Amino acid sequence: MYAVFLSGGKQYRVKKNQTIKLEKLNYVAGSIIELKNVLMISNEKKVQIGNPFLPRSTIKAHVESHGRLKKIKIIKFHRRKHYKKQQGHRQYYTNVKILEINNINGE
Repeated sequence: MYAVFLSGGKQYRVKKNQTIKLEKLNYVAGSIIELKNVLMISNEKKVQIGNPFLPRSTIKAHVESHGRLKKIKIIKFHRRKHYKKQQGHRQYYTNVKILEINNINGE
């Protein structure tokens, strides 16, 4: 069984007991959260697709930790024009472990 949900403007495909990195969520590490923007749930036999979300379906997850990814460098330049601009960025993330996928809609 797997589910697809929306968080931080991105879609994630998850299974039970999977650990993923999401965009930073404002929850304390160690707390249990419910993700409600479930787009799709698939069993072995049946696939349910929301329009756009599945009502009353949730994903229960455990917030494990917060952190920052590796630095990426942004460089802009115009050749032969004495123009060069550098910038760095480190994205914040939240490690989340999927505990269960609740499918109240059905069958």
